[in-house]
Amino acid sequence: MSKPGALPERVKIVEVGPRDGLQNESRPLSIEDKLKLVTLLVDAGLRCIEAGSFVNPKWVPQMAGSDELFKRLEKKPTVTYAALVPNIKGFERALAAGAGEVAVFTAASEQFSQNNTNCSIAEGLRRFEPIFAAAGNANIPVRGYVSCVAGCPYQGEVAIGDVVDVADRLLQAGCYEISLGDTIGTGTPGRFSQLLQQVTERVPVHQIAVHCHDTYGQALANIYASLQAGVAVVDSSVAGLGGCPYARGASGNVATEDLVYMLQGLGIDCGVDLPAIIAAGNFVSACLDRSSQSKVARARAGEAA
Repeated sequence: MSKPGALPERVKIVEVGPRDGLQNESRPLSIEDKLKLVTLLVDAGLRCIEAGSFVNPKWVPQMAGSDELFKRLEKKPTVTYAALVPNIKGFERALAAGAGEVAVFTAASEQFSQNNTNCSIAEGLRRFEPIFAAAGNANIPVRGYVSCVAGCPYQGEVAIGDVVDVADRLLQAGCYEISLGDTIGTGTPGRFSQLLQQVTERVPVHQIAVHCHDTYGQALANIYASLQAGVAVVDSSVAGLGGCPYARGASGNVATEDLVYMLQGLGIDCGVDLPAIIAAGNFVSACLDRSSQSKVARARAGEAA
């Protein structure tokens, strides 16, 4: 952990491309391609990978086959293979498949919660209670996501106090880490600085991560502001995969390649090999028959041409 205003010496990158990225891509990947993608991410040096989601495939068909994926992964003891779970049934499936960590998700916006999960924030948190109990018994860490920390596609502005309250409730419930998500990518560095100043009054900064979408091109700037506030955990998605289906013009998550390039330029250790993560992004982009959304990957391709 660093002092306020100082940059951390090391940042943990949580790679969410295989889950948050692919679930928002219209073209589903085969299990074989998903397995290769996760392998490439591990080989690039990533040590925390959200590999799938145990939600009903009726609602998220791109995540179908997560049970098989987790069972077939050649898991390394130094790597955390995490899964998103919506309820106790999803947790039980994740546990049986061999997930080493699970994540639960809620929002700082009541309207987003109702539209995304068909329940209020309070009801959603109550649904998680059996997960926390079962995870404690199984010694499985639980991570918490808070969506819409900088704006909501339905209600617009979201009060920082609402973000603080939800983050604190997840912490008290048993989450070891809270990921603050700019779901529609409208946040600015000023907003993130104010947000983190208030959130850290209730949640220790070493238990906070940021999850920035790049809809308005502010993701790296917002991450830099977060680093200055002492945050040392950042979510990102290889090749900039994904985005929020509810955000107009959403261009996806911040690309892992671009994040690594920035961190290396700042002299911050993240343990990731840049050429290797670019190769992983190019692989999955080819599988999806689209170009990488990483500006660094595009620039390097241009230099090589």
